[in-house]
Amino acid sequence: MTIADLLKGDIKLASPPIVYLSLQKVVEDPTKTAKDAALVIESDAALAMRVLKIVNSAFYGFPAQISAISTAITLLGVRELQNLVLATVVIERFSDLPGQLFSVHDFWAKNLRCALIARELDVQMGKQFTDTAFLCGLVHDIGQLVLYRRIPTLAREVDLLVQSQPAEEMDQAAIEEQVFGFDHYALGAELCRLWKLPAMVVDSIRLHRYPDYVGNHAKIATLIRLADHFSRVDNPYDALEANGFELSPEKISLIMDKTHDEFENIFKLFFPAL
Repeated sequence: MTIADLLKGDIKLASPPIVYLSLQKVVEDPTKTAKDAALVIESDAALAMRVLKIVNSAFYGFPAQISAISTAITLLGVRELQNLVLATVVIERFSDLPGQLFSVHDFWAKNLRCALIARELDVQMGKQFTDTAFLCGLVHDIGQLVLYRRIPTLAREVDLLVQSQPAEEMDQAAIEEQVFGFDHYALGAELCRLWKLPAMVVDSIRLHRYPDYVGNHAKIATLIRLADHFSRVDNPYDALEANGFELSPEKISLIMDKTHDEFENIFKLFFPAL
């Protein structure tokens, strides 16, 4: 079994998100305007409604109600709306996994926490990845969803094997590599490449297991790795300094408190079915 085997034969899984790619064409075309981008999003009425609900939430904290996609684009920018659209499309694509083997609710709860923490870490570090940190955090484990969509029973067996390990030895990606020949990060990165997502998103997933890597996109990979660490509620708040980040445990605690307060309302907006 190879990554290519898992990503072929499932059109819904492997085909790029159409609305996202249409928005990308608008972004890359200097003759297009915010109005053109708004028309792309509004072509899917349900998607436009979900996006406006999120834009009007505490997630962005605008003082006045925003009633039009074009206004949201003016305030946030096309790329931010493009990533928000992608987040909602990805969630929708993976909303029908077999519940008896896998908790979709728990998966997205953990990854939304990671995304919120990544977004706030980026703010604290000077907004280097403002348009992308949240998205990278949200999709960094997407390969796990592919495993549960394509080979659910085997994926569950691997999860049980991971859970049987002592906490200090628990390494899901290493066990996946032993069983499948690859881990869910490599699988998720390849899926995002097939979807024609930006290289930064692809690499933030692909490099997740390589903390010593110092090349292109190493910093966003480190940021998501750290957000993933702190999204696990039992981890201590003192690991950032060793990774080249200058945030004190007190600052990290403030970030965690802020994202905890945001989580419940935002989860309901992103995942109304859950």
